[in-house]
Amino acid sequence: MKNFSLMPQLPLFAGIEEKDIASLVKCLGAYRKSYAKGQLILCAGDWVQEIGIVLRGAIQQVNDDAFGNRSIIGRVGPGGMFGEGFSCAGEERLPFSVEAAGDCEILFVNYRRMTTTCPSACVFHNRLVENMMLILARTNVQLTEKIRHISKRSTRDKLLSYLAGEAQKAGSNEFTIPFSRQELADYLCVERSAMSAEISRLRQAGILDTRRSHFKLLAEHHELDVH
Repeated sequence: MKNFSLMPQLPLFAGIEEKDIASLVKCLGAYRKSYAKGQLILCAGDWVQEIGIVLRGAIQQVNDDAFGNRSIIGRVGPGGMFGEGFSCAGEERLPFSVEAAGDCEILFVNYRRMTTTCPSACVFHNRLVENMMLILARTNVQLTEKIRHISKRSTRDKLLSYLAGEAQKAGSNEFTIPFSRQELADYLCVERSAMSAEISRLRQAGILDTRRSHFKLLAEHHELDVH
């Protein structure tokens, strides 16, 4: 694998200098693979032994039930990871599928090779494991955030909880979300028609303004009345 300039920017390789990346990637047996929008990367039921790191584009973790209903569990952009929890568990089948949200490039790293000392006694493994633990902690925080949103009782409260959280992350009442309207409905586990109707009511009430994926909250977070 060539061109390691992006690697030091990835959370997994934080603190490891670019000059050392080549030997580390070789040690891990890492490889890159490109996917087109909508292409399946992992299927529900797969055994996961590798961690996927998004180098370019984005992926979505999706669940399609037997009745054709889709929910988006999460979305991962450049520098983000997927499959780390199931690779670590080692005995769990993937309960959802992973697909390309757009054209993307993924770096795959074998989890066991990452956590096992190699014959070369690579000095970077300890730092790699530390980075991995931090990433797992952040993933847990993100899942907790989603649970907080979807545990709200009404579509309105789920929507406002999510939008208030995104505004807080952006540090501004004006922000762009990574989802289309259908994807946002799938993420919040609500019907798109009901969510769209709620957005219209919120606009009429002067609580928010929106154009496609761009939102502007016109009320302060504490005024949103999210129960």
